[in-house]
Amino acid sequence: MISANGITFRVGKKALFEDVNIQFTEGNCYGLIGANGTGKSTFLKILSGQLEATGGSIVITPGQRLSFLEQDHFKYDEFTVLDTVIMGNQRLYDIMKEKERLYAKEDFTDEDGIKAAELETEFGSMNGWDAESDAASLLNGLGVETDHHYSLMKDLNGALKVKVLLARALFGNPDVLLLDEPTNHLDLDAIGWLEEFLINFENTVIVVSHDRYFLNKVCTMIADIDYGKIQLYTGNYDFWYESSQLIVRQMKEANRKKEEKIKELKEFIQRFAANASKSKQATSRKRALEKIELDEMKPSSRKYPFIDFRPAREIGNEVLSVQNLSKTIEGVKVLDGISFTLNRSDKVALVGPNERAKTVLFKILAGEMEPDEGDYKWGITTSQAYFPKDNTKIFSGDETIVEWLTQFSEIKDVTYVRGFLGRMLFAGEDGVKKVKVLSGGEKVRVMLSKLMISGANVLMLDEPTDHLDMESITALNTGLIKFPGVLIFSSRDHQIVETTANRILEIINGKLVDKITTYDDYLASDEMARKRFTYTVSDSDGADD
Repeated sequence: MISANGITFRVGKKALFEDVNIQFTEGNCYGLIGANGTGKSTFLKILSGQLEATGGSIVITPGQRLSFLEQDHFKYDEFTVLDTVIMGNQRLYDIMKEKERLYAKEDFTDEDGIKAAELETEFGSMNGWDAESDAASLLNGLGVETDHHYSLMKDLNGALKVKVLLARALFGNPDVLLLDEPTNHLDLDAIGWLEEFLINFENTVIVVSHDRYFLNKVCTMIADIDYGKIQLYTGNYDFWYESSQLIVRQMKEANRKKEEKIKELKEFIQRFAANASKSKQATSRKRALEKIELDEMKPSSRKYPFIDFRPAREIGNEVLSVQNLSKTIEGVKVLDGISFTLNRSDKVALVGPNERAKTVLFKILAGEMEPDEGDYKWGITTSQAYFPKDNTKIFSGDETIVEWLTQFSEIKDVTYVRGFLGRMLFAGEDGVKKVKVLSGGEKVRVMLSKLMISGANVLMLDEPTDHLDMESITALNTGLIKFPGVLIFSSRDHQIVETTANRILEIINGKLVDKITTYDDYLASDEMARKRFTYTVSDSDGADD
């Protein structure tokens, strides 16, 4: 068990948390949720001891071990993959290395023998003999092949490093497990494996994630950060959402009834205060009026943008024809003779273990990259808008947000352009911020403003939920469902894919698997079929380097 007692954390004069008291108990998986900037990651760092609170204390049951997901991808560069994982239990790793040092001594003494025996006893009590096999099992489950287990961490690409650091956090059955965005950059199989691991994990888990499907699968409790406090709800994310909305509706309804009663009492008092025969009744109603208190409706820190993609023209029957597209990147053939057509009713999810392959296909279709072989043709009634995965170059200039967006608008009126920014929560002085200083989430919201203002009837989106908070993801989900045009997108957000796509294109080893189905049906029907393929993610997926 781990508990926060009177935790306060201030940044300057602003209190991020104020006198937070909460207890996390064994056997539960807690989803820590809240709008961006409310302090989810900060609270995890306070729980793990990486940050010191301004006031209050963190208490862990004596003898219990806490583990957390490291965010520094370079911290273990000089260690092997297996050693990095085993270091998740630092005491066990230290014993292993001390044993190795002792047994390597040429002048092994009696004292060394006694020390070695003590270490062996402790090592055995910690299941040390199974450490390497347990670490290997975690790595294999997450998709880190055996060939990499003895590699140095610095020799791995970004996607594999993420998996190794996650295995490190999970290693050794920790009593308290803290995970900050554990599904980021994980492929489909790794996320599924992690879901099953956490469902079967018997100790305490506290997880921050923007993946609603993931939270629904693994969480038994939700810890909601709002108003500088943390409120616990029993159940998963969907249950929290329904419960929290119900509470707000009930409070509004209670206040409405109270306001009607207040009005009724005031009218009676006003009519009969000067009437001697009614004075006692008026006095009684005054007392009743003084006792009525409206429930305080604090403004939530959550803000939902309004995302609405409206095509400027209706799309025709001929949308896109792709014939035998091939592309080799750094000696690896990421696209190998791909052919497909898009129809006017298609909402296509592009999936597969190789992030680079999907991004390359998007770039080719957007005209930003030439294929080595093959061609493609857009229909004459189509207009395309592209959301790239990497927007670094796009936002490298000195323009303000308004200036940047205006260049993509047929209507150059500032008020018109600001209207689209306002939908994405950029108000007032935000419009004069330079695009190069925007945060990751702000850049994504500006890009979505560009898509809305374009009036395109074909949208191509490569991982649009990266850097977005839960509220923006929910709004984007709604916007994509309502979009009447053609959509081709990739996303790690299971719920967006399931509720939006009616067709799945999967790229495996450069080849295309095309299925007209929902995402969940695709996963269920294709689970065994996908195992026919030999994945080469570790060799070809450089998208996260």
